Amino acid sequence: MPKQKISREDALAFHLEPTPGKWEVTATVPMTTQRDLSLAYSPGVAVPCEDIAANPGLAYDYTNKGNLVAVISNGTAVLGLGNLGALGSKPVMEGKSVLFKRFADVNSIDLELDTEDPDEFINAVRLMGPTFGGINLEDIKAPECFIIEQQLKEQMDIPVFHDDQHGTAVICAAGLLNALQISGKKIEDVKIVVNGAGAAGIACIELIKVMGAKHDNCILCDTKGVIYQGREQGMNQWKSAHAANTESRTLAEAMDGADVFLGVSAKGAVTQDMVASMGKNAVIFAMANPDPEITPEEAHAVREDVIVATGRSDYPNQVNNVLGFPYLFRGALDIHARAINDEMKIACAEALAKLAREDVPDEVAMAYGTKLTFGRDYIIPTPFDPRLIYVIPPAVAKAGMDTGVARRPIIDMEAYEASLKSRMDPTASILRGLNARARQNQARMIFAEGDDPRVLRAAVQYQRSGMGHALVVGREDDVKAKLTAEGMADAMDELEIVNAANTPHLAQYKSFLYERLQRQGFDRHDVHRLAARDRHVFAALMLEHGHGDGLVTGATRKSAHVMQRINMVFDASAEHGAVGVTALLHKGRIVLIGDTLVHEWPDENDLATIAERSADVARHLGLEPRVAFVSFSTFGYPRSERAEKMHQAPKVLEERGVDFEFEGEMTVDVALNTSAQKNYPFSRLTGPANILVVPARHSASISTKLMQEMAGATVIGPILAGIDQSIQICSTVSTVNDIVNMAVLAACKVG
Repeated sequence: MPKQKISREDALAFHLEPTPGKWEVTATVPMTTQRDLSLAYSPGVAVPCEDIAANPGLAYDYTNKGNLVAVISNGTAVLGLGNLGALGSKPVMEGKSVLFKRFADVNSIDLELDTEDPDEFINAVRLMGPTFGGINLEDIKAPECFIIEQQLKEQMDIPVFHDDQHGTAVICAAGLLNALQISGKKIEDVKIVVNGAGAAGIACIELIKVMGAKHDNCILCDTKGVIYQGREQGMNQWKSAHAANTESRTLAEAMDGADVFLGVSAKGAVTQDMVASMGKNAVIFAMANPDPEITPEEAHAVREDVIVATGRSDYPNQVNNVLGFPYLFRGALDIHARAINDEMKIACAEALAKLAREDVPDEVAMAYGTKLTFGRDYIIPTPFDPRLIYVIPPAVAKAGMDTGVARRPIIDMEAYEASLKSRMDPTASILRGLNARARQNQARMIFAEGDDPRVLRAAVQYQRSGMGHALVVGREDDVKAKLTAEGMADAMDELEIVNAANTPHLAQYKSFLYERLQRQGFDRHDVHRLAARDRHVFAALMLEHGHGDGLVTGATRKSAHVMQRINMVFDASAEHGAVGVTALLHKGRIVLIGDTLVHEWPDENDLATIAERSADVARHLGLEPRVAFVSFSTFGYPRSERAEKMHQAPKVLEERGVDFEFEGEMTVDVALNTSAQKNYPFSRLTGPANILVVPARHSASISTKLMQEMAGATVIGPILAGIDQSIQICSTVSTVNDIVNMAVLAACKVG
């Protein structure tokens, strides 16, 4: 996937909007009535308090302890930035917390401790032990990180895991197992060189030795060269444990004849001469970030037989910690583990290695824009493989049970795997797939409202994210002034600014528009004014004449006005089968609502058309359509003239012979609730509906806006479907991210 350009302004805006930071706390119980409050706090809370005091294990049943991890740092080794201090590390720790939630549904809170004294740090974390089910240590410099982790492991009865050490080691081990299989070698036979003797490097060498690598075959190097027996300079007890009996003194000498190189050091540490000196079918894991010890291009220029992995997402075989730590903790938490031991880490590595050897789901291939097959360029699963959540935690949990660290073993492993699948958020994979398709399509996207700062920021984000080329309709001086005000003056050189004054096609546009509108009361003066001065019409004319691949508009004017302007150029009316479909994303579910844009009061035939268009949109999003025609009645009761068309619409679809599930009329709770559907065994729906066709545009608008404002649903749309060109209309309250999402939909030609 292409490397994306992230500007300073993009990064700061992401952390600032819509609210500062990356996570918030929400209640999981009702907190509305006096009774609710009495149960949540006093006097009702006294009951579980007394029970937990008598039996501490009940804390896993009556509190969030069993699904709560603390991400803790003192900021002494933040990413590659060095010692930024506790407060400077907070954005990273917040990010780690949301990764726990996003990938494994583990609740997490970040804690930044303002001390560099290991004893103070250890004592602070130890005293917080009753709160959490696990501790994830992060960005603590060596050698203090070794001392802190070891003592906390000894003093606490919950998992303590330093991800900078063991997370990297686990993913590295998984990739190494597969790389050695491809190269036809065994771990106990190969010569391994590890460059970097900090937290990650020492963890890597320790884990691969536990997995079978021989001490005498492993050479550890640091900035001063090989760590050999008898060396005194720059040594400590952790390095000394891996001192090798070797004559090699430099990295270059150690690399001669090596089968494996594992780098957690610095850019450029490995030369092409070093690669050339390695053994046949050598394995190179150049994991330094943000730039590897040697790039895959440089390595392959010397040797075609090498297998290369890096820490970068824009190269094959990314060693990414997110493949490990969320699922390690998921499995550990689910058995109420006392620790994460070596056996659990090895189980994670072996499960990851095995997963990479299996067929890759189509949705993953779609997300990455290529078919992934086990081999030299695919030895590690991708971070967005949906199977990770239900493959890795069971392996970790089983290893924990087998080694006696589980307080509450899992009895029914099949049921456990099924429960893990239910934790997946399908909306995330849908949006990720759309973004990947957009990057593959590289559409020239027309942003019609270049006088709005939100639109300009969205256009910049679209282009810098590698989606395609942004064409902004606006005056150059105005666009420049607004970008400068937003702190993005440098983006002026990236965007293409288009207007009536600088296009060579204006005469062509006006001629086309006059031919369409001359019998609708528009003279040439009217047409000139529309084509030259109305940005919505001008942008639509650009699209019609192939001077762009998609169009995003509507952020500054009401949708009815925008639709009226677009209809001057395209046949985008109800009479021509156009439909507006809005996607609602909420708590891991996605539901489409139609029609939210075009049909004011559709009849049963219109409703059937809306269903068909909505089904097309659903399939573009990767959903198998299940349509419900919703009303205040269910299957004819209570009878009402108002509900009659909803009763007749399914019959129209029957006559048309469509190839998707549909049913109706029914109330919304029946449409969306599987248990409610059991009362109607004759229903054709095999599960909850994901498309709701509503009686009229006003009810569609009320439904979507109510869900957005009251439930906090993410709203994408309305998606304009049923016309020949790819046009998406935003709402006037759209955020920058909303506008980008609409551009992505247009780029993917959803609709």
